[in-house]
Amino acid sequence: MREKLKNYYSFVFEDELIDEIVQVGTYKKLRENELLVDLGDKMTGVPLLLEGAIKIVREDKNGEEILLYFLERGDTCASSFASAISNGKCGIRAIAEKESELIFLPKEKLDEWLVKYKSWRNFVIDSYNIRLNEMMETIDTLAFMRMDERLYKYLTDKAQIMRDTSLHTTHQDIAYDLHTSRVVISRLLKQLENEGKIKLHRNKIEILEF
Repeated sequence: MREKLKNYYSFVFEDELIDEIVQVGTYKKLRENELLVDLGDKMTGVPLLLEGAIKIVREDKNGEEILLYFLERGDTCASSFASAISNGKCGIRAIAEKESELIFLPKEKLDEWLVKYKSWRNFVIDSYNIRLNEMMETIDTLAFMRMDERLYKYLTDKAQIMRDTSLHTTHQDIAYDLHTSRVVISRLLKQLENEGKIKLHRNKIEILEF
């Protein structure tokens, strides 16, 4: 655990903070599609992602989901941080997009480190800014982009997060993430294939053009 922390966070955190994280953090490994955090959960800590990718979604009162953003190596979840600090219930659902590794940090240390370590304070502020910008981008895509543009952006963003141009997913899973129907997604995927941007396979989409 210490080695991975050093690899991904040594340029962010002081050695003393990394030592504390090793002492109090809980290592966790997630399988693909395993739930990390669910709506309404009480947050006892926050995750630092060491490996993999985590999908963050919101759900409306009718149970419909929409993708907010992805977490990747070196990220933390600002939403879970806010819930842990305020002792509130979690307002998001976090699911492993692929096999992932993380360290869970106890909420009792979060306030203490804000005062004790400038690097932690900067990391938290930067995380909030990044997540806010990503959510604003999500709002922009919903408001201003056509569905085919949203779909192509979703595919290329996900390929970058997964570090793989071959996405193993179904049309229905994409429809859930983009809050639309499978029929619409299937039609638009075929359109993107005809444009030479992707290649469709069974339960796999190959990104040909970025």
